[in-house]
Amino acid sequence: MNDLASIRRDPAKARAALAKRQPRWGEALDSLLKLDEDYRALLKKVEDMRARRNSLSQEIGKAKAAKDAEKAVALMEEVGKLKVEMPGQEKTLALREMRLRDVSLDLPNLPHESVPVGKDENDNPVVHCGRAPAKFDFKPLDHQTIGEKLGMLDFVAAAKLSGSRFALWKGPGARLIRVLGSFLLDRHAKSGYLEVAPPYLVRPEVMEGTGQLPKFESDMYKTMNIEGDKTTTMYLISTSEISLTNMVREEILSAEKLPLKMAAFTPCFRQEAGSYGKDVRGVMRNHQFDKVELVWITKPEDSLSSLGQLVRDAEGVLEELDLPHRVIQLCTGDMGFSARKTYDLEVWMPSESKYREISSCSDCSDFQARRMNARFRRDAKGAPEFVHTLNGSGVAVGRLAAAILENFQQADGSVLLPKTLVSYFGTERIAVS
Repeated sequence: MNDLASIRRDPAKARAALAKRQPRWGEALDSLLKLDEDYRALLKKVEDMRARRNSLSQEIGKAKAAKDAEKAVALMEEVGKLKVEMPGQEKTLALREMRLRDVSLDLPNLPHESVPVGKDENDNPVVHCGRAPAKFDFKPLDHQTIGEKLGMLDFVAAAKLSGSRFALWKGPGARLIRVLGSFLLDRHAKSGYLEVAPPYLVRPEVMEGTGQLPKFESDMYKTMNIEGDKTTTMYLISTSEISLTNMVREEILSAEKLPLKMAAFTPCFRQEAGSYGKDVRGVMRNHQFDKVELVWITKPEDSLSSLGQLVRDAEGVLEELDLPHRVIQLCTGDMGFSARKTYDLEVWMPSESKYREISSCSDCSDFQARRMNARFRRDAKGAPEFVHTLNGSGVAVGRLAAAILENFQQADGSVLLPKTLVSYFGTERIAVS
């Protein structure tokens, strides 16, 4: 949620920033400001009525003490009129406040001034390139074909169990997923991240806190538990960013505890609404996938520099596994809803001769903190301030496994494992048994 007070101070600047995402967001801001103006006008009216009622009550007491019955009766009549009018005005005020909050929740974060302006992914500049892709002396296969030939992936069984866009890893495939999760968590723990094993089901207000609701309701899986006349709704997490970031919701932290750095390895669940026809083969766009997520909670002045470190932590994984990759910065039109600045890491996929996203690292400023009411104090007497939140994939495990299969495939059909994983996996090569 954006800082409405700040927007009021310079609406033109906020309008221009949002319009860089898409022109319609500038128009949406105008609607929000009109709602805010109407709400504040009615709020003043109601507060004036409340103040007048309290003042009249005191005057009535004084009139009665002075035995001025005529004045007391006149004052009580005015109080009576206020009591008749105020409930309707207060109800309207409450409705306007709810509407104002709903529209505020639908508005994306303002992009940072350093974010390049663009319409879509075609306008994202490349910031850095890692190791160059290797050249094969044979036509490289895609990860699904490799995985099926090596007995690692079984999409037929997955479809029988759950339908399309699900993967079933088995044998050396299941072991690879488990090994990658351990490797990633161990690596990030050495970099100071607190390992967390969070719940996979969360309450609606938790989804709202990080921006999944109400904007992305159609992408979420939810459960409904009915007990008598009571229905409880819970959501399956689409990323452990949701659980980790909300650990500080409704809290006031001490400055000494910041930054907080947390990591979790969890399954993630997304309906991928609107993506049918895209990436129908393999594990690049599944309804369920595993991911290691990294979350930072920082002071406002530290979040942009923390974003740089977050990107380095995620990229270090690809460097250690000797995978060809690059870092791009997302333009205004391609950034996520909650982000003010984002870098994506893309890994090379030989079967497609293209880079594919494997990590996205974002600075969300105080956008999520305002939704969660997550704050900190600089000292014991200081006023609470909103924290800044950051998140990044560290990294998507299924996509990492796919990248390893494709980049380390051999002409004989086997896959050599990156040297770093040999001690975890127990062998140097995956081959047909």
